[in-house]
Amino acid sequence: MLSSPWARFYSNSCCLCCHVRTGTILLGVWYLVINSVVLLILLSALTDPDQYHLTTAELGGEFEFMDDANMCIATAISLLMILICAMATYGAYKQHAAWIIPFFCYQIFDFALNTLVAISILVYPSTIQDYLRQLPTNFPYKEEIMSVNPTCLVVIILLFISIILAFKGYLISCVWNCYRYINSRNNSDVLVYITTNDTAVLLPPYDDPVNGAAKDPPPPYVSA
Repeated sequence: MLSSPWARFYSNSCCLCCHVRTGTILLGVWYLVINSVVLLILLSALTDPDQYHLTTAELGGEFEFMDDANMCIATAISLLMILICAMATYGAYKQHAAWIIPFFCYQIFDFALNTLVAISILVYPSTIQDYLRQLPTNFPYKEEIMSVNPTCLVVIILLFISIILAFKGYLISCVWNCYRYINSRNNSDVLVYITTNDTAVLLPPYDDPVNGAAKDPPPPYVSA
C-alpha cells in the first residue's frame, strides 16, 4: 500500500523511550515554566524600572536597554506564549488534538526564524563582527571572541545553530507525532463506537395479503 512521505517519520515514542504524548506534556510544561519566569522578570521590571534599567554609559551606545513600550510588548508575548503552552499541555493530557495546533505552529515559526538567522550568517558573515563591535565594552570575553579568526567564528556559530535546529526539528516531530496519535485515536474510537453498537430499524406492522391480518415485520438486520 502506498503511504504519504510523512508516514515514515511517524512514531509513538520519543526521547528517553517515553510516549510522544508524555513527551509533549513535558515539553509544554517546560516551555510554560520558562515563559512564566520571563513574565515574572518583566513584571518586576515594570514595577521597579530602576532595578533593571541600564544607562547609556553602561551599554556603551546611544540607546537604552529597553523602554516601557518594548517591556509591554514583551509582556504581551510572554502571556501569549503561556496561553499557547498551557493549551498544548491540556490538549495532550486530555487528548484534544486541536489544542496542540497553536503550539505546533509556534514551533514551525521559531524554526523558520532560526533558519533565517543561519542563512543570513552564511550569506553575510561580516555581520558577526559588526554585532560584536556593538556590544558594550564590559561585555564578558568580548576581546577574546573578536580575536578569533572570523572564518572559524562563523563555522563555530553555524555549527552551534545547526545543533539547535536539529534539536528543534526533533521536538517538532515529537509534537506532530503526538497530534497524529491523538487524532487517529479519536477517529478509531468513533469507528469502534459505531461498529460495536447494535443498530436496529423498527418497521411498522404490515397486512398479510393472504390471511388479511396484521403480522409483525421480519426481524431487522442487526450489524455487530
